[in-house]
Amino acid sequence: MSERPTPPLNADERATLEGWLDFYRATLALKCAGLTEEQLRTASVPPSALTLLGLVQHMAEVERNWFRRVLAGEDAPPIYPAAEGAEGHDGGFELSDEITFDTARATWEAEIAAARTTCAVKELGDTGSFRGGEFSLRWIYTHMIAEYARHNGHADLIRERVDGATGV
Repeated sequence: MSERPTPPLNADERATLEGWLDFYRATLALKCAGLTEEQLRTASVPPSALTLLGLVQHMAEVERNWFRRVLAGEDAPPIYPAAEGAEGHDGGFELSDEITFDTARATWEAEIAAARTTCAVKELGDTGSFRGGEFSLRWIYTHMIAEYARHNGHADLIRERVDGATGV
């Protein structure tokens, strides 16, 4: 993900949803671009431990949860250990010395690829189950757009704190 695609300005519902999701995925990648490993591990501001690396790891977990576990019904274990008391789909924020940004990014991109493969054979009205509810692909796309938009706002603030870059 080196360039940020512009979402379609006048397309059908599916192309619009997929376009915005890809836009926000690429935005997170851009927020991380050009930084050192140390900068990617730098927390926003105390007492928060939120980092760009943690956001990438978390979004890999979120992609896995909604597209593989929920929509496809796969038994996909958590990628990263969750904090005590958190569930696997909420994990990824905690950092490990063993996991580099390159490794985390490759994992995140693999989850995005798996999501695209799953979605390619689904209709927007197709559903998956989670916590006793039925969630349509349409709902999942909308939720994922919101999830990325929210976390990209966090990434904006972290990036500005790390090196002063804004507006990406």
